[in-house]
Parts: sequence; structure tokens; C-alpha cells
Amino acid sequence: METQKASIKKIALPYGAILGLFTVLLSVIVYVLDLTYEQPWWQGALGFVAMIVCIIIGIKTFKKDNAGFLSLGEALKVGLGISLIAGIFGVVYMLIFANVIEPDFATNMLAATEDNMLEQNPNMTQEQIDMAMGISETMMSPLIISAMSMIMTLFFGFIISLITGLVMKVNRPAHM
Repeated sequence: METQKASIKKIALPYGAILGLFTVLLSVIVYVLDLTYEQPWWQGALGFVAMIVCIIIGIKTFKKDNAGFLSLGEALKVGLGISLIAGIFGVVYMLIFANVIEPDFATNMLAATEDNMLEQNPNMTQEQIDMAMGISETMMSPLIISAMSMIMTLFFGFIISLITGLVMKVNRPAHM
């Protein structure tokens, strides 16, 4: 009997692209609604739910294409592949957004951060404000934001894949 081996790439590419396009669409909606600098909670929540759904469906599809078998390693590879592709979409969008669509993004984000900080902590001294803004300025570079976004996407993708893999794991019998 011939054993069927599914392709991780054939699963990760389309599901990663779907997730990536969905998160870019969310970002465009937030931009059109003029909420970019408020960073609405629902954007993160919807993106996280979409990530969970895409990874679970991707792993389930891989398992089905793999004759019903799934190792934890395969689940992690599929989930991280989906996350990597989605993360690349996000990074490309972020770089286009920050350099073409909204070239003053870093400056505007810093101003919004300072306003928010002063609103939450009205008794901050100028020295504390300057120190916090110095740290914020370093973190607001589009490259730093892109790198942190990719790291977080891969981290959450790993956690979701790990849990999904542990739940859905069915090892191939030794005699196959």
C-alpha cells in the first residue's frame, strides 16, 4: 500500500495568503475609518481569531491530505508556515503604508503615544516624558515595528499550532 504524504507548502501558502490578506484588509479598514493611531481593540481581536481559524483549518486540511495522520512536528510546520506567509504580507503592507501611504506614520504615532501617555499619567515630569518618548521613538521605526510584528505573528502561530497539533495528533503506525 502506498503511503500518502501531504505537502506543507501547498497548505501553508494559500492559508497564509488568506490570513495575510485578511489582516491587511483589517488595517485598510482601520485606516479608512481614521482609527490608525487609536489602534482599536477589535482589529487585534479579529486578526487573532482569523489566525486561529486559518491555522486550525490549515492543519486539519493537511491531516486530511495526509491519510488522516498528523505528527506534532507537521502541525507546527504547517502553522508556522501559515504564520510566516501571513507575517510577510503584514510586513510588506506595513512598509508600503509607512513609506508611501502615510509617510508621517512614525511622527504621528509618536505624537499619539505622547498624548495617550499624558492622558493616562498627567503628573509625569518632563524628564519622564522625554525618557519614555526616547524609547518610543526607537520602537516606532517601520523596520522595528515590522520585525516585532513578524516575531509576534510567529510566536502566536507557534502557540496555536502547538495546541492544535497536540489535540489533532494521530501518529502513523510503524508498519506503514
